[in-house]
Amino acid sequence: MRVLIIVVAALATLGLAAFGVVAAQRAVQPASAVVAAQAVKPAVAVLAAPVREKLAQPSIQAAVVAPAAIAPKPVAAAVAAPAAAAEPTRLAQNSAASNASATAGAALANATPPGSHAAANNALACDKPGAMGLARVVQIDTTGGPAFGFEHFKQYDFLREHEVVLTFDDGPWPENTPAVLKALADQCLKATFFEIGEHATWHPEISKMVAAAGMTIGSHTWSHKDLARNPYASDIEQAKQEIEMGVSAVHAAVDGPIAPFFRFPDLQQPPVLLAYLAQRNIATFSTDIDSFDFKMRRPEQVIKSVLSKLEKRGKGIVLMHDFQHATAEAMPELLRQLQAAGFKVVHMVPKAPVTTIAKYDDMLRAQDKMSANNTRPENSVVRTISGN
Repeated sequence: MRVLIIVVAALATLGLAAFGVVAAQRAVQPASAVVAAQAVKPAVAVLAAPVREKLAQPSIQAAVVAPAAIAPKPVAAAVAAPAAAAEPTRLAQNSAASNASATAGAALANATPPGSHAAANNALACDKPGAMGLARVVQIDTTGGPAFGFEHFKQYDFLREHEVVLTFDDGPWPENTPAVLKALADQCLKATFFEIGEHATWHPEISKMVAAAGMTIGSHTWSHKDLARNPYASDIEQAKQEIEMGVSAVHAAVDGPIAPFFRFPDLQQPPVLLAYLAQRNIATFSTDIDSFDFKMRRPEQVIKSVLSKLEKRGKGIVLMHDFQHATAEAMPELLRQLQAAGFKVVHMVPKAPVTTIAKYDDMLRAQDKMSANNTRPENSVVRTISGN
């Protein structure tokens, strides 16, 4: 009996010692590992049963929790761990929607970013003998909302002698915008297009054409209102809406990234709105050479206006309108004469695309509320059953 009591006592002592070791280990466990482990639990709890069973496998749990448990991390890094945990969940799903998203993501990953060096090199390439071609591609960092164009802003003088930047306002517009694009393509040139949001919603196929041609696309308000006049001058929120709905509309029409480049209608630039654009990291563009082509009806007038002003100033950002038919007609000859006069074209691209604001995206969608049922492609709704 005495021997039995001694054995039992020894076992109890060993048990208490083991408990103390485990408690000590738990006490020194990294706080980040605790945060990560606790954060993963609610995420797993809301998953569908098949996914929970998948995550219950030791190999999957190790993949989710291991990064946080390997070594102590700052709290912010530990809190970010659930986002990493979502990856095995997404991969475990096998729906048509997730497959489509994965395919789209792969396509975007393989695409050449518009502001990258590879895209710039592609823009400089020209396989048309005798074409003008681009002289340079410059990247614009729009952080803090820099402003360009010596008509109003004197700080940034990035053009060399006999260099021009071609810009077009008020599009997209049928016939005229495609004609401008063709003239530019024939000379291996690129330009910047400041599109009106409402026009972009009317002609999204042309906006996509502009983007596909490798042009830089900015915005020019929703409906071309003078923001220095009432009601916009006295109502900052209404002015912001005119700006932001334009950004959202052009972005939606292009169905892809656009530049954080903005031009005020009539070049009327209230200081309070310049400050707002600076907060949004959107660059403002005035001009060096205003063609005043909207006052002209003949292409030769447009050509004379641009060339005479460039010869006087020597270089500059040129403002024209792809909305104007005379400008579209003038472009082939204007480009030929620019080349003959020794001018070179510089193309602007953004360092990063603009980010739209959800509030104004929703306002844009509300503009189309009367056609909310129009979700099917046209060829599935309308079909020719007789005739040519």
